[in-house]
Amino acid sequence: MYWKRYGRHSLPWRQTTDPYAILVSEVMLQQTQVDRVVPYFTRWMEAFPTPAELAKAPLTDVLALWSGLGYNRRAKFLHEAAKCIVARHEGVVPSAYEELRALPGVGEYTAKAVRVFAFDEPEVLIETNVRSVFIHHFFPRARSVSDARLIPLIAAALDTRRPREWYAALMDYGTFLKATTPNPSRKSRHHTKQSRFAGSLREVRGAILKAFIGKSDLARVRTAYPTRFDEAYRALVREGFIDAAQ
Repeated sequence: MYWKRYGRHSLPWRQTTDPYAILVSEVMLQQTQVDRVVPYFTRWMEAFPTPAELAKAPLTDVLALWSGLGYNRRAKFLHEAAKCIVARHEGVVPSAYEELRALPGVGEYTAKAVRVFAFDEPEVLIETNVRSVFIHHFFPRARSVSDARLIPLIAAALDTRRPREWYAALMDYGTFLKATTPNPSRKSRHHTKQSRFAGSLREVRGAILKAFIGKSDLARVRTAYPTRFDEAYRALVREGFIDAAQ
């Protein structure tokens, strides 16, 4: 098989079936390219090898390790999910879909992905690379293709005996298509362009968090972002990222 020879088998999360490691990788991979995730994933698993280790870590340490990966809510969700796993599941990531969905920050796709890649359960998954494959082959001239049209096709094609391997190969094929053809996922009704980072509220939030984590001068951040500082700061306090009393 072509994929067995040329697939991205060296990706660290493909070398384990540890559901915690799979959960971490899936959260990190949300809206982030694989090459950026690999070093962060490796450092994270070294620092927090189990849900218990992550749960007992201060949030500032968690955010410091995440710094630079973007979308810091993901780190906070993982931290909260680890606490739930320890409190409700004796430190073991559950395998049941409903229990995974109940964890903070775990949506439908992430819960199903954990079941596929950690437990080899035949869930119907849809994400950008899977979309690319099915749109490329079944809707070559279409526009605004909905996921509802793709899901029956994905379900019919699913290898129920080896779903973990099947989806890994499918995602690699989607990556190949994006590199060699006009991106098929742009034909998806659900395709969106990532918003500009420079000058965005995300940039201001990140700068404030970086100042808190590094215990540096917050006044410099306020000076750099005079119009959006207060909005970003209040949101971070409200969401529990920082303590206003600090």
